[in-house]
Amino acid sequence: MIENLKAFLDAKVAQYNQPGFIANDPIVIPHMFSQKQDIEIMGFWAATLAWGQRVTIINKCKELIGLMDGAPYDFITNHEEPDLKKLLSFKHRTFNDIDTLYFIAFFRYHYESFDSLEDAFTKDGGNGVEDYLNNFRKYFFSLPDFPHRTRKHVSSPSQKSTCKRLNMFLRWMVRKDDHGVDFGIWNKIKPVDLIMPCDLHVDRVARKLNLITRKQTDWQTAVELTMRLKEFDPLDPVKYDFALFGLGIEEKF
Repeated sequence: MIENLKAFLDAKVAQYNQPGFIANDPIVIPHMFSQKQDIEIMGFWAATLAWGQRVTIINKCKELIGLMDGAPYDFITNHEEPDLKKLLSFKHRTFNDIDTLYFIAFFRYHYESFDSLEDAFTKDGGNGVEDYLNNFRKYFFSLPDFPHRTRKHVSSPSQKSTCKRLNMFLRWMVRKDDHGVDFGIWNKIKPVDLIMPCDLHVDRVARKLNLITRKQTDWQTAVELTMRLKEFDPLDPVKYDFALFGLGIEEKF
């Protein structure tokens, strides 16, 4: 059974891990840029806003890029106070102008000291993605007087969250392959360290394939699924995100 399942999932990875997948997925947003910092900033933002219909997520991200004059990194690092006024109109579901302005403040603060957003996850050390995500959330909300309402938009394993959006963002930044979907522009975090982005579609398909036994869906569920997928590919288990997500949303498996 396991050999048949591996062959089935490998075929689905090959089907969905290709440029045709990009156009209708939030990853299309960072693909609009070539500068590393723009890719990081808009990748993080696209992942953060990734709930609801994908076409709406993509359109909202494009609206945000327009409000930052088409150059997010330059806007964030060089804006003056009056430039922020136009961002007060931005909203996506429960993400509003307060959250937008705090994200900009954090990015500006971080890039004053570091060249890459990867350092926001790894600068305090740690043993694997669980530590990186917990440390990142503490760092993200380390600016004085941060808005407490914004905390709901950045999850961590310590909250028992699956951290689907952050794990998806890490997949985009860390995975290295030659198919032109994931970027692979980070080097401190390795593909073998990644944890599966476990959303409703992935969770449902994985349970149908008996890849998850845990009753609830939380951080440990994402870890369990990742460990099972390492049986198929020990070095790059998260590539199966393409297979499970594709089966769930494209094929209604």
